Amino acid sequence: MERWLNKVAVVTGASSGIGAATAKDLVHAGLNVVGLARRVDRVEALKQQLPPDKRQYLTAIKCDVTDVESVNEAFKQIVTKFGGIDVLVNNAGRIVGGQLCTMDVAEVQNTLQTNVMGVIHCTQHAFKSMKERSMNGHIFIINSIAGHNVVSGIYGQTPVTNVYSPSKYALTAITEIYRREFIGLETKIKITSISPAMVETEMVGEHLKRLAKDCILSPHDISNAILYALSTPPHVQIHDMIIKSVGDLF
Repeated sequence: MERWLNKVAVVTGASSGIGAATAKDLVHAGLNVVGLARRVDRVEALKQQLPPDKRQYLTAIKCDVTDVESVNEAFKQIVTKFGGIDVLVNNAGRIVGGQLCTMDVAEVQNTLQTNVMGVIHCTQHAFKSMKERSMNGHIFIINSIAGHNVVSGIYGQTPVTNVYSPSKYALTAITEIYRREFIGLETKIKITSISPAMVETEMVGEHLKRLAKDCILSPHDISNAILYALSTPPHVQIHDMIIKSVGDLF
């Protein structure tokens, strides 16, 4: 991890769950972290949870990844303050209940804008910064087991996850597209997709958490995977990582 000391990491969806855990763990690993979130007050509160000597290494910036102008402004601030981006963790995600055949199309569009287009917008900014500075950076996509197997809800009940699995399948394909593009554009930027099963976050309903019992991952399990991928030698790329708890039934 020595080569990442004092480098700049941007984490989207840093207000809770995997994003908050990742922001904290990257700060402890010696990086300057920018936490992007709509609920920027939560990132500010997260900063107060850090030891006093570490708080200066977490910067909170308001950003809605579904809004192109919001993303542009956030990354402009990052480049102005820090000079560039070395690591990007695309973590912001959304799931809403409903059936694809009957639900409000605006809700479907919002999920796709968050889970897919948000990744594309943020990655474009990070890639541009890395390539212009000849920085062999690392881009992460927090995917899901639902991007490898269709997850529709509780077995035997009417599906409720609608476009969530399709959006995550898109990220699985996008990861491979990025890998090929990064090579074709003569860079050594790494791309890693991390696909967890159930994680104890606000996105998972209490009913599912009760059903899972002890078979559920912690947000820090996912941030530890990010740190592992970052720690690999420059010639090693962890392309796709699926993480399940022992006993997981999904």
